[in-house]
Amino acid sequence: MRYLPLTEADRAAMLDTIGAGSLDDLFVDVPEAARRPPAFNLPDHQGELAVERTFAAFARANRAAGDGPCFLGGGAYRHHVPASLDYLIQRGEFLTAYTPYQPEIAQGTLQVLFEFQTQVALLTGLEVANASMYDGATACAEACAMACRVTRRKRVLLSGGLHPQWAEVVRTFLAHADVTVEDLPPDPLDMEDLIGRIGADLACVVVQNPDVFGHLKDLSPLASACREDGVLLVAAVAEPLSLGLITPPGEMGADIVVAEGQSLAGPLSFGGPGVGLFAARQKFLRNMPGRLCGETVDADGRRGFVLTLSTREQHIRREKATSNICTNSGLIALAFSIHMSLLGESGLTELARLNHALAVETARRLEKLPGVKLLPGAFFNEFALKLPCDAEPVVEALAEKGILAGIPGRRLWPTYDELHDVLLIAVTETTTEADRDALVEGLAAALGEHNGGAGQ
Repeated sequence: MRYLPLTEADRAAMLDTIGAGSLDDLFVDVPEAARRPPAFNLPDHQGELAVERTFAAFARANRAAGDGPCFLGGGAYRHHVPASLDYLIQRGEFLTAYTPYQPEIAQGTLQVLFEFQTQVALLTGLEVANASMYDGATACAEACAMACRVTRRKRVLLSGGLHPQWAEVVRTFLAHADVTVEDLPPDPLDMEDLIGRIGADLACVVVQNPDVFGHLKDLSPLASACREDGVLLVAAVAEPLSLGLITPPGEMGADIVVAEGQSLAGPLSFGGPGVGLFAARQKFLRNMPGRLCGETVDADGRRGFVLTLSTREQHIRREKATSNICTNSGLIALAFSIHMSLLGESGLTELARLNHALAVETARRLEKLPGVKLLPGAFFNEFALKLPCDAEPVVEALAEKGILAGIPGRRLWPTYDELHDVLLIAVTETTTEADRDALVEGLAAALGEHNGGAGQ
């Protein structure tokens, strides 16, 4: 659909002014292979009412996570969002507030970010946190770049338990930074392998906890091995609710902790926006990316907030900048902070316990199905099943029945045939008993059909 307000006469006048004979003349330097075909499968221009109806029809074709049983995870988790959260973030002073270029004037914005940083530091078990980043994956990449600056080394090791999409972002981010990125094959039991690969030429090791298979790890032995060779341990967390129940990565020895805060900041929203959490040890403060807000007092002794650190090229000399990220996910960070405040410490722990209990109960029921095996290892609210067949057609069959059963291994690891029978299932407080019953019954039926009725 075209929504350009210019008439043909307008375009002709503009082309005449710049000395071009046609629109095609503006693209002569673009290689033919890079151009889109001239024909698009789009209707002609329409009036506003018709456009609204057309897009409403497109929207109705979507299936939202709340439209039925949903067990999707893999880095984006569905939790209940209190109605008060949406109301608060839409208040004018929050929704319209822009990034604080004159920060001390925006005292409300700075205080929100200060409280957010405090919450992130407490969650991760580290001394300092920044005012947020774009998302967890880019925060992970920034952590690797930071580790290279701190250690003056140029090699990064990625655990096989790191989400493959996060690993891809790290590789892309560092592709032209003269850094060697070594990522290990996907493996739910790779901790010993990681320890054996620690060396004095390594800048950092990145390990996800819970990992992409949902498994929880004790990072302490790996942290000890890293310290012996001056290697930084970067812990990545895709499900921050887990930090309400498990030992924080910082207390297990991680030097930098990055996380995706989406699950506690709002709905899935078909993939975004997210908010990256970034925390580190105090001694690495000046090598952190992004901005950091601090608390002080003014000339009259009144409490106030300031932009304490802003290590980007617009504020300091380019060669001294630690990142070219120009802002933070302010509104989503606010939503995260509000939700954390509404839950409180006890509420966060209670919600985490509920998630874990529901996941354990569901996993026990599913592993009783013929041919289904639960991958060994402790987990939080997500676990991995090994099916007697490729998981993707099973997931598709259940989706046809209105059940989003999880993420098939083929989708995450298309080149690893041995993982195509893996199914990742996340269970949160939003799943009802009827949802879980539907999953168990639906999976049993789908596997029964695959086995010619043997599983029914």
